[in-house]
Amino acid sequence: MVRIGVIGAESSGKSTLCRELSERCGYTCIEEYARTYVEALCRPYCRADLDAIARHLSRQISADYGNSVVLFDTEMIIMKVWYEHVYGSAPALVTDTLRDYPMDHYLLLAPDLPAVPDAVRENLDQREYFFQLYEREIRATNIPYTVIRGIGDTRLLSAEQAIRTYLSRL
Repeated sequence: MVRIGVIGAESSGKSTLCRELSERCGYTCIEEYARTYVEALCRPYCRADLDAIARHLSRQISADYGNSVVLFDTEMIIMKVWYEHVYGSAPALVTDTLRDYPMDHYLLLAPDLPAVPDAVRENLDQREYFFQLYEREIRATNIPYTVIRGIGDTRLLSAEQAIRTYLSRL
């Protein structure tokens, strides 16, 4: 199994790219759980909600998906950065999952798509800032990554090529 973390700031096209890569290449796509969870709340989220999301995500990341390429639309680096941004620190579950079930490669999506506001997006004006935080966190892991830029097919083809290049080195 090869774990590919697809991460980036809000409105950087993570979900769309994961769906397109899954359809085009047959990769397993683990959809973002946080958005679904937060959209279902009838109140602002709190730390207990992030904890529930992190537990669910940890189970997803640690699962065995057989002999496949698995795309994670959001993973623990995003959770770590979000916890630190909102609450000052991340819980052990997040750091333990990052250590025990690391991604094999990251696709870091540049915030070069137009920002699309919605009810759960909070920091569209800070997308470059979060992009830099995610890149710093990825670099600290020493896990290979590729920055994905462009719009439409350019973005999709760039991501597809990055994964193929990574897989060819295994």
